[in-house]
Amino acid sequence: MKKLLSCEFNIDTACVELKYSDGSMLTINCDAVEDKYAKTIRQRSALDYLVYNVPLEYAELVLCGDVEGYLKIASELDHNE
Repeated sequence: MKKLLSCEFNIDTACVELKYSDGSMLTINCDAVEDKYAKTIRQRSALDYLVYNVPLEYAELVLCGDVEGYLKIASELDHNE
């Protein structure tokens, strides 16, 4: 079983990079994710926050296919403020 060694945002490529113990790497293109899911500036900001502060949580959202659910919750929180 491969173990996750690191998860970092690479600002040069605008990708979150996950590196595993077997030498493999998974790259998530953040621009493509934003283009597909984020329809407003606030949604883009919510995703950007994750990318810069908790890239592993961002990667988990993308890999589990729950980006829309996260953005829905983030939008609801914005409306309640």
